[in-house]
Amino acid sequence: MKVIISGGGTGGHIYPGVAIAKKLKERHSNCEILFIGSKNGLEKKLIPKEGFKINFITVEGLNKKLSLKTPISVMKAFKGYFQAASIIKQFKPDIVIGTGGYVCGPVVFAAALKGIPTIIHEQNAFPGMTNKILAHFASKIAITFKESEKYFPKNKIVLTGNPIRSQILNQNKSKCRAVWKFDINRPLILVVGGSRGAKNINNAVCDIIPSLIEQNIQLLFVTGETQYDEIVKKLNYKKNDNKFKGVVIEPYIYNMQDALGACDIIISRAGATILSEITALGIPAVLIPSPYVANNHQEYNAMSLEQNGAAVVIKENQLKSDIFKEQVISLINNKEMLAKMSSNSLKLAVLDASEKICNLIEELIK
Repeated sequence: MKVIISGGGTGGHIYPGVAIAKKLKERHSNCEILFIGSKNGLEKKLIPKEGFKINFITVEGLNKKLSLKTPISVMKAFKGYFQAASIIKQFKPDIVIGTGGYVCGPVVFAAALKGIPTIIHEQNAFPGMTNKILAHFASKIAITFKESEKYFPKNKIVLTGNPIRSQILNQNKSKCRAVWKFDINRPLILVVGGSRGAKNINNAVCDIIPSLIEQNIQLLFVTGETQYDEIVKKLNYKKNDNKFKGVVIEPYIYNMQDALGACDIIISRAGATILSEITALGIPAVLIPSPYVANNHQEYNAMSLEQNGAAVVIKENQLKSDIFKEQVISLINNKEMLAKMSSNSLKLAVLDASEKICNLIEELIK
């Protein structure tokens, strides 16, 4: 079996593809897998670290509004299509899978025109523009939320959930904390603003760090690579400085499974992939949905967890108030509430999405 997987830009599009690839390798040890991505996305670093080969095409997203950049973007889209078609012709895949992001557009489209079976996976309740277009050409559409059904042809839809990498599951808290030398007996907060970071979340966390240190609360703060230097400078942070005892600040974490396994609560955005991982481990969450995403889908994702008692949702415009500080410190010190939220979170977990998508792949290439 030969499989091409394409998806990129952020970890939310990349990691579901990695989860599918690893499950395929479990089921078919001789399966050949090739990723196709863009050199501008995180896939350039993440895919090789996960042990898979990746080829690159030239492509960028098309803005919904016409501008002076539109002709250049269209030219790059055509170039990306011909590059994808060339890779497909050489690799000869049995199936092509798109897991989101504009990079998968030319790849899935080129495969469909060649008559190769294709699957697209939509992580969110409100699909992005690329998947809305690809839906007309794909053989099957795997969805995470039932609410996204109305945007796609009904005869192509399969409700699978969002694939989770197997290494995320079954974490040992002591071993995970040992990676950063955190004390097992003190509470630990993990802050992740998304793979590119989130400036407003970062600034809000900086403001509460003195209170966390004062109350002996540990913090693993992942700022995003583009904002790390600014945060370090703002705080005058130095590793192993006694002034910041129990506080670790990182630009990016490739071993996210250890970070998730180590924490007592997580503060994060509400992308579908991170929420799938949070619920798989039953981590109580403080969610700050990004207001900058299409159809405000992160707020919908976050409210779903809050309504089920698994998370507290704080709007980004509330970050400058005392609400954020009060909620975080109140929650981390309430063991009874944390246990209840953890139990509720686990009830929302979908752990067999990768299996379902692999079943779909096998059906299409019989």
